[in-house]
Amino acid sequence: MNDQLTDAKNYFVQYLQTEKNYSSLTISHYVHDIEHFFAFLHREGVAKLSTIEDLHSRLYLVTLHNEQFSRASVSRKISSLRSFFKFLEREEQISANPMSYVLHPKREGRLPHFFYEEEMEQLFLACDGTDPLSLRNKAILELLYATGIRVSECTSIELKDLDLSLSTLLVKGKGRKERYVPFGGFAQDAIAQYLKLGRPELIKEQPHSSLFVNHRGKPLTARGVRHILSTLVEKTALTASIHPHMLRHTFATHLLNNGADLRTVQELLGHAHLSSTQLYTHVTKEHLRKTYNSFHPRA
Repeated sequence: MNDQLTDAKNYFVQYLQTEKNYSSLTISHYVHDIEHFFAFLHREGVAKLSTIEDLHSRLYLVTLHNEQFSRASVSRKISSLRSFFKFLEREEQISANPMSYVLHPKREGRLPHFFYEEEMEQLFLACDGTDPLSLRNKAILELLYATGIRVSECTSIELKDLDLSLSTLLVKGKGRKERYVPFGGFAQDAIAQYLKLGRPELIKEQPHSSLFVNHRGKPLTARGVRHILSTLVEKTALTASIHPHMLRHTFATHLLNNGADLRTVQELLGHAHLSSTQLYTHVTKEHLRKTYNSFHPRA
């Protein structure tokens, strides 16, 4: 990779770390997108920032289409590169942003999948048990459903982040933004049981403060949570495959279905923009439409 392009990328990474305070995972996504564009520029014989033009941006979009990237992936790459060149323009390393006039592809009209309340009951029954792993699994499931937190936020919970007396959780979200989220009695009871009878058996005197641990007593990973949830689904009569974000979708959808206002759900989810939360209003409308068509005699 050309030294000038590498230096520009490293300068941008430093900005993301110090000024934006982004997580290492978010930064790695930016770096991946920028390096993919740089590889395209190399094939096009472009080696200097000053020679990157709007034409290259349009040709890059054609390349992404030919390589069959999804609309979501293309949109993310556009956002990453637009931010990158906007930063370079601010720092006067380039005179114009070559991604300024590139349009995001229309989003695919897929609604987020969620569990119905009856399906959630099946999942809770699947993790009933008094052994340490069952207690842990139930605490994880109850907490994910009760708070709508992301799996990355769940696995980063430390003991000091929990306040069982107030039934609240300090969540460290995207961009290292923190928020307090309440949880209900079912989650409270499950966590208390896990802390009393499950975690001490699993941790085996290993000195760390992570709330959730694996069978060896080490901090649980996001991959571990996915495996736990998939195992729970296999124990039920559910045919749907599960991904951890489905519980986040379920949390938001059930709140809105039961009358919660959109701003409250936005705050609980930790969404920076209301438009991200508004997606769930389409889910609830679809749910209402299906219910109407199923039960109204003249639907």
